[in-house]
Amino acid sequence: MTDPVSVFRRAAARRGTSADWLVVGLGNPAERYGGTRHNVGAQTVERWAAALDCEWSVQRREHARVARAAVGERRIALACPTTYMNESGRAVGVLVKRHGIAEPSRLVVVHDELDLAPGQARIKAGGGIAGHNGLASIAGQLGTRDFLRVRIGIGKPPQPEAGKKWVLQQPSRTESPSIDQAMQAAMAGLEVLVSNGIEAAMNVTNARRR
Repeated sequence: MTDPVSVFRRAAARRGTSADWLVVGLGNPAERYGGTRHNVGAQTVERWAAALDCEWSVQRREHARVARAAVGERRIALACPTTYMNESGRAVGVLVKRHGIAEPSRLVVVHDELDLAPGQARIKAGGGIAGHNGLASIAGQLGTRDFLRVRIGIGKPPQPEAGKKWVLQQPSRTESPSIDQAMQAAMAGLEVLVSNGIEAAMNVTNARRR
């Protein structure tokens, strides 16, 4: 793994105005995989960017689409990697340095979660990878798992061995409204998180029931 001290130290040494928060939504390239379960993280960040009325730009050196917004006095950088999911760390490593994110607690990764039912959203700090290729790539690039996560439930497939196929499929008609609710809850949690911190965001988001 990369040395986390060096990654965030280089970010802290960046000249110019840094972002207060970097929020990254995970997914595969939208042209082929838009609307699939694995892309709900990217979809959530895209929806939040639209609600904040900010525009996206493609940053080739950062391997991502990036938007900038303000929530109160907080400067927020929003990003969706243009890489495939299992290469998400390649984008996040550059984004952390580019936006001056000096500690992992200022990085928020929004992603799909098999271990949560559709309709559930949860916020946590650090933790395991649980077989998620995007999280594994980011942790390997940064050398730490201590970044924040916003987890959006997509539920488990009927057959456990069908997990890979499951995440690359569109949600069913019965699941879609629940997943939309989870994305709305995640957006509300993000607003609280960047304004008032993770404890407040967890109290609001994690207490919600489907």
